[in-house]
Amino acid sequence: MKNEPLYQQIKNKIKEQIQSGKLRVGDRVPSEKELTEKFHVSQITTKNALAGLAEEGIVERIKGKGTFVCESSLTTSIRQPNKPKGLIGLILPSMKTRIEQEFVNNIEKYVSQTGHNLIIKITRESQFEEADAIEMFREMDVKGMIIFPTEKETYNDAVLRLTLDKFPFVLIDRYMENILTYSVTSENEAGTYEAISYLINKGHKNIGLISPIITNTVTHERARGFENAFLKRKTTINKNLWLTLSFNEIAQSKTPKLIRDFLLNKPEMTAVFTMNAELALYTHLAISSLKKEIGRKIELLTFDPLGISGISFIKQDIAECSKKTVELLLEQIEGTYKPKRIYVPVELKISESVEILETIIT
Repeated sequence: MKNEPLYQQIKNKIKEQIQSGKLRVGDRVPSEKELTEKFHVSQITTKNALAGLAEEGIVERIKGKGTFVCESSLTTSIRQPNKPKGLIGLILPSMKTRIEQEFVNNIEKYVSQTGHNLIIKITRESQFEEADAIEMFREMDVKGMIIFPTEKETYNDAVLRLTLDKFPFVLIDRYMENILTYSVTSENEAGTYEAISYLINKGHKNIGLISPIITNTVTHERARGFENAFLKRKTTINKNLWLTLSFNEIAQSKTPKLIRDFLLNKPEMTAVFTMNAELALYTHLAISSLKKEIGRKIELLTFDPLGISGISFIKQDIAECSKKTVELLLEQIEGTYKPKRIYVPVELKISESVEILETIIT
């Protein structure tokens, strides 16, 4: 109401966001400063609004961290309701990496907000399991599927059939290059281009690449970004510094030794870029195993955080990828079928104390 005090109007706006599900239990509420800028009011007004919500038990104010939606009669009433709208199937190759776990967490959050329930099937990198999961979900009459394809050279025929049937589904992380489907992926090419440009600008000329065999859209785009960083500077690329590993060579029992041998045989290499965090970990292990030998420095940079301080990486926006994926799936469930490919920006995160891994190479 226009006659209400300004702080009360702001309180009501925040309550509306909670009631609509836009803000859920545990979510951070905009700060006093953010609300001041948004509503063009004084900070005293926004402070009173948040204080009022806290008094009603709707939010909790934590000093030094912010204001968060907490369990209350308001939030409890939101989550009870209506009968679930149906099931959404999520198929992914594993849940062993932090990235995959983040995808599951965010996808479940956004699916839940639509009123659907999420069920998950892990394929363990098997296309047979992937096909069985698709068939199982169809028999369960799911409303739609989100598929994180297995890391193989070709796409599953079962995925192609979903396309032909116009069954609601979205591919996440990669897409089918010659077949138009709904898909959401990160800006792999642009992110890799920025990362390699950063290394070149630092003076690195001999930059290695460690990658799975380059067969799918993710590896193709990242390889292209690597190449373009050199081509746009009219600098020669030494592809003898590229190590591509077959899928059965990527394992903790094999990969570190393969990378170690590769590094020993490339004494000119001063930096290395890995396609993903798993290969970055194996590269880090390989480099560490060489520390006692006489040699040189190698800078490691990777796609996705490795979880080891001092190593720079390209950060994907998993929350935005997940949100866009659910939005595209809902669009199909509601009757619209206009396949599209969405690219979500990434960010190069340079460590404040870049760890130059010292390796002694004979």
